[in-house]
Amino acid sequence: MTKTASIIGGGVIGGGWAARFALNGWNVRVFDPDPEAERKIGEVMTNARQALPMLYDCAMPDEGVITFHAALAEAVESVDWVQESVSERLDLKHKVYAQIQAANPGVTIGSSTSGFKPSELQQGAADPTRIMVTHPFNPVYLMPLIEVVPSDATDPAAVDAAAAMLTSLGLYPLRVRKEIDAHIADRFLEAVWREALWLIKDGIATTEEIDNAIRYGFGIRWAQMGLFETYRVAGGEAGMRHFIDQFGPALKWPWTKLMDVPDLTDELAQQIADQSDAQSGHLSIRELERKRDKNLIAMMRALKQQGTASGRLINTHQQGIRPAMQDATPLISQRRMIPVDWTDMNGHMNEGRYGQIFSDAAEEVMAHVGADEAYVEGGFSYFTVESSTKYLSETHAGEKVEVRTRITEGQGKKLRCLHELVRVSDGEILATCDQFMLHVSLESRRTCDPAADVRANVERLAALHAKKD
Repeated sequence: MTKTASIIGGGVIGGGWAARFALNGWNVRVFDPDPEAERKIGEVMTNARQALPMLYDCAMPDEGVITFHAALAEAVESVDWVQESVSERLDLKHKVYAQIQAANPGVTIGSSTSGFKPSELQQGAADPTRIMVTHPFNPVYLMPLIEVVPSDATDPAAVDAAAAMLTSLGLYPLRVRKEIDAHIADRFLEAVWREALWLIKDGIATTEEIDNAIRYGFGIRWAQMGLFETYRVAGGEAGMRHFIDQFGPALKWPWTKLMDVPDLTDELAQQIADQSDAQSGHLSIRELERKRDKNLIAMMRALKQQGTASGRLINTHQQGIRPAMQDATPLISQRRMIPVDWTDMNGHMNEGRYGQIFSDAAEEVMAHVGADEAYVEGGFSYFTVESSTKYLSETHAGEKVEVRTRITEGQGKKLRCLHELVRVSDGEILATCDQFMLHVSLESRRTCDPAADVRANVERLAALHAKKD
């Protein structure tokens, strides 16, 4: 049964939440009095549709329906979850919660707030047990971290259910042990922000130079290791204690001004704005968003290939959304979007990626007949000994494709597949691959007969596909 989420506040964060829910198959109801809300969320959805599916090597669930409502009560009626993303005004949030709980008693409300504690949000609420902080990071449809912050009054069962729901969306719910101003992540960001303001005010660095220091230096390390694991490596063979002993005294040096904040005067604010305009003012906000999205996709897909950090999270989520292959003529052995990191200098998918998608298709066929990961771990597999690929039309990043596979030979040790790479939007065949495989022992690295059940499955599908001829 399709679930429904209500998004209260359709700005940058609310729009990102709407995209995350909708692209994971939830229906979404939006309430925002801004007459431009539908247009703005529509533009976010355009970017999100091109971005989030590129993280996965399978098709995502069918997109949910997004509707816009003039009344808050109508937007939250009978929904499974409410995500509040209105302006950071406590009185406004209290007013919104009162209307939500009057219209849908018992629904859990997550707040996107970056500053307020849950106990502050719950003040005066009819049912404080169903209110908590679920603080995301922009863009919500790509960034996996969600800080889940309950208060002592929040129902623990509601927190558990929220964490499970967020995980099902491909997110990482970080459960904050004790409520604290700005939660966890923003406290780090605030420290860096304060120091950056001083560096600009004192004429030491510009906005672009500070950004370069982050993106070419510690930002890359933090993206895949975080803070403490990075410093553990810095300690060398002696480990974390050596790092602390070596660099701990630096904490007493006057390196930072974190306890002293410059006044954000009109002059300093204008200086920062002017430098930022010089840095990236030639790009529209949508162009910057697309640049950001492509960078994030490429980084997270690299981590996905290594099975670490946010990449491990994507792999786990992918297993949950990948549909099981069904016997058919032909088999649908791949259904996915072409990611940005698969294109070359000509702007289309390069030859090696055709080989990869056909290889991925063959692995899905292998798993379908029983030669899956467990079978391979048991010492047997199929090896490609010959393949022939024909490139018929260009394939571009962002296109949804599927691979249609027929088993054209399946007797004894032999498994031959004819793959067709097809653009979903118009059915055009983009490439074909005739792939011949032999069953091998991974111990001897020589051909051998497959297990009886695997052989029977291959022969059954070969016979099924032969009928098409």
